[in-house]
Amino acid sequence: MNNSIESNAILNRLPKHLKQFIKPQNYEDYSAIDQAVWRYVMRKNVDFLKTVAHKSYLEGLKQTGISINSIPNMYGMNRILKDIGWAAVAVDGFIPPNAFMEFQAYNVLVIASDIRQLEHIEYTPAPDIIHEGAGHAPIIANPEYAEYLRRFGEIGCKAISSAKDYELYEAVRHLSIIKEAPNSNEHDIASAEKKVEDLQQNMGEPSEMALIRNLHWWTVEYGLIGSLENPKIYGAGLLSSIGESAWCMTDEVKKLPYNISAAYKDFDITKPQPQLFVTPDFAHLSLVLEEFANTMALRKGGLSGINKLINSKALGTIELSTGIQISGAFTNVIENEGKPIYIQTTGKTALSYREKELVGHGVKNHANGFGSPIGKLKGINIAIEDMSPRDLSAYHIYEEKNVTLEFEGGIKVSGEIITGKRNLQGKIILISFKNCTVTHLETKLFKPEWGIYDMAVGKDIVSAFSGPADLNSFDLITHKTSSQTIHVKKSEKRLELERFYQQVRDYREGTNRTISRTKVLEQLIEKHPNDWLLPIELYELAFKGNEKKLCESILQHLETIKQNRPEIGKLIDDGLDIVKNYQHYSKTNS
Repeated sequence: MNNSIESNAILNRLPKHLKQFIKPQNYEDYSAIDQAVWRYVMRKNVDFLKTVAHKSYLEGLKQTGISINSIPNMYGMNRILKDIGWAAVAVDGFIPPNAFMEFQAYNVLVIASDIRQLEHIEYTPAPDIIHEGAGHAPIIANPEYAEYLRRFGEIGCKAISSAKDYELYEAVRHLSIIKEAPNSNEHDIASAEKKVEDLQQNMGEPSEMALIRNLHWWTVEYGLIGSLENPKIYGAGLLSSIGESAWCMTDEVKKLPYNISAAYKDFDITKPQPQLFVTPDFAHLSLVLEEFANTMALRKGGLSGINKLINSKALGTIELSTGIQISGAFTNVIENEGKPIYIQTTGKTALSYREKELVGHGVKNHANGFGSPIGKLKGINIAIEDMSPRDLSAYHIYEEKNVTLEFEGGIKVSGEIITGKRNLQGKIILISFKNCTVTHLETKLFKPEWGIYDMAVGKDIVSAFSGPADLNSFDLITHKTSSQTIHVKKSEKRLELERFYQQVRDYREGTNRTISRTKVLEQLIEKHPNDWLLPIELYELAFKGNEKKLCESILQHLETIKQNRPEIGKLIDDGLDIVKNYQHYSKTNS
């Protein structure tokens, strides 16, 4: 099959820094066992979910072209998804939360292309193609939900993280990888679990990203919809977990009405959820999202916004009341009476207006940081941005004039004005000085020998958010993960088992009908007596063909497996039930 991703208008819009996370799907790497795992989970899910999932799920399966019998190919998915205004890309496991949400803002589904092991068929903490492709993709066929997902990404990617958030992300990613890897030992898993637990218990005040990630978890991943008494499933984590989708419907899982309080409810990705939130409809999700967005620095700005950026120790942006945007690593703020009066970045900084970098004010021009007063001039009611040309002239804010501007709170800017920049409304947004000294009380913040001083103009910080204003201002292609998904070399025994699975798959699909299924069963019993999924696939073929003797032999073998491995008894019984009840669904969904 083709491994490339068919280009479309949606994928073409992706900025370069997001493309660094995309990897080839490598469809031929999926083994016949992987295909059988997909098929079992999907058949069981559809069989169960037809009664408990939101109606958009089964409709979406058909609309997005996701087959029940074969792992979806990205090439085909993109061809179909573009008809509903979306696209999909393959990535390696977890990616940073801001990047994940930014993909959503561009109407792109992020799909971890690996698939869970047969040993973890019911649940895996690692994102995989069952979770992403079978969970997320079908629901976006619902237009209202799709818009919620896009809007969530748009707001979520602006959420400010704490310095500890990224450390926790790396720890969770590492844990998910080693828990899914076939050769991990219990000591390494326990050590990784302890690291995640220790970090979770010492995160301090939750960041915006931590809070909005909770909202994402309790809606997009683990959301229920409808009434508290009779909810339906729409969250991808539940739709793709054949164990948890059934358990969540029982009274053991507490059902709570969905509201903004869900932002303060933490979750554990390694365990089934003890409670879930129920939204009355998809429109309610957007109402809660907007309510949360109103609490974010993105909309509130101010001193708290700049302090969040300082604590994040990461690239961020503030926007002033004139619309000028300052992007960089913020390291200091001087405050007075609860208001910021001076802000400072360290290192590369860029100035923008309406997400477009101002000419001559990129990181090369501001390579060593940027500082500027915020607020109004002392004793003058009218802010600089609101001054008419006559006002500006009266206060000597004019080209080639030497001026001392004293701001409320004690910031003084003294120097010769070179020029100014205005926004589209005619308000001055930037004033450049030479021979300039900037002080706060006795502290010098800028000296004449440092060169030209550019002063941003604005009486208030109206917004603060993660990332740069103009994506082209900075080199964002810097992501390095501390751990990669583990792919161990397969043993000869495993390769032999895969060949048996492939023979049965070839027989079922009609590409090779010369295979003796009785012989495959005999070899399986002799060489792989504990494998349970292939006998179920063999039973399906024998059941369809009314081969009673072969059916009896397979059932007898499965009973032996159940006695030896009682923990998988339910998986076997469910598989047999699917075979007996699935004829109608396989015809309509294959």
